[in-house]
Amino acid sequence: MSFKSAVAFALALSFVAPIPVKADLLDLPGYDRMDVPARHRAQPLAVSLWYPAGRATYPVTIGENVIFSGEKALVGAAVADDRHPLVLLSHGSGGAMDGLAWLSARLARRGAIVVGVNHPGTTSGDSSPRRTLRLAPRAADLVAALDAVLSDPQLSGYVDRDRISALGFSLGGSTVLGLGGLRFDADSFAAYCEKVGRVSQDCAFFEKGGVNLRRIPESFSADMLDVRFSKIVSVDPGFTYAVQPESRERVRANVLFVNLGDENIWPAVDVSEKGSGLARRLSGARREVIAPAHHFTFLAVCKEGAADRLRAADDDPICDDPEGTDRAETHEKVADAVAAFLELPGR
Repeated sequence: MSFKSAVAFALALSFVAPIPVKADLLDLPGYDRMDVPARHRAQPLAVSLWYPAGRATYPVTIGENVIFSGEKALVGAAVADDRHPLVLLSHGSGGAMDGLAWLSARLARRGAIVVGVNHPGTTSGDSSPRRTLRLAPRAADLVAALDAVLSDPQLSGYVDRDRISALGFSLGGSTVLGLGGLRFDADSFAAYCEKVGRVSQDCAFFEKGGVNLRRIPESFSADMLDVRFSKIVSVDPGFTYAVQPESRERVRANVLFVNLGDENIWPAVDVSEKGSGLARRLSGARREVIAPAHHFTFLAVCKEGAADRLRAADDDPICDDPEGTDRAETHEKVADAVAAFLELPGR
C-alpha cells in the first residue's frame, strides 16, 4: 500500500482503543453514528452525531490517524436534556466528516447537535474531480441526514427545530450556500477557469482530472434550497465566481462567510471585493477573516513529523501553515466566530 493510500485508509477510520475513564468525562461531547438511506445514492450515507452528553459511557478518540490528531468523545452517551440547536456539517473535497472532529467537538461542547455526512465521490480516498461538480447530490445528502434526525424517535425530541443551520468548508461551503438558495452557473465557472487557469486551485484540480468544463452536469446548477435552514456558515467556499446573480434574492437565511488568511488567502475562495465579492453582494451577509492562516489550516491539527511525511510522499502540503500560524489557536477563533453567529448557549 502506498503512503497516499495508507493516509486515505486511515482517514476513513474513526475509532482507536478506548481511553482510560476519568472523572471529568462529562466535559466531553457525545458521539454516535447513523446509516441514513438516501434515494439519490446507491448505498446508505455514513452520518456522525456530536452532541452535549447527559451521561457518560466510555471515551474514544475520533478522527485520529498517522497525519492528524483526533478528538475525544463519549460513544453512545445519552443526550443532555434540553432542545439543542442543530448544525448540519459538510466537509470539503477529499475530506471526511470525522476529519472535522475538532470543530464538531467544540460546537457540541457549546450546546449544539452537529450532524456530519460523508459525501460519496468527494470523500477521502474517494474524491473525483468529475463528481466534485455534482453539487445537488451533496445538498441532498444533508437534507437526507436532517430528515433522518428529525424523524428518529431517540433524537428528534432534543432538536430545536427553529434553530437549524448548515455549515460547510470549501466544497462544503458551496454546498450549504446552495441549501440557502444560491444557484451556480456552469458557463460562468467555465469562463472563469479559462481566464485564470491553474492560478486558481479549483480550476487546477479539474484540469488534473481532465474535466471538460463546457460539459458540467446539470446538478451543478440545480435548485438546492431548503427553507428549514435559518443560518448558513460558509468557510472558504468554492464556485462563488459562478453564482447566478438573480439567485441572491432567494436567500432568506442569515449567512456568515469565514475566510482563512488575509495575505495568504486562496484566490479561489476569496469572497471579498478582491475576490468574487459575494460577501458584499449577498444582502445581510457577514464576513470574518481569521489570520494568519490559509485554506489547509482549517484541517485538523497535524502530528509531529506529519509535514515531513507528506513532503516525502510528494503529497499536498496540508500541514504547512503560513509563518506565525498556530493551527489550534486558529481553530478556537473559528469556533468562537461560528458559536457567536449561531448564538450557542455554552462554551
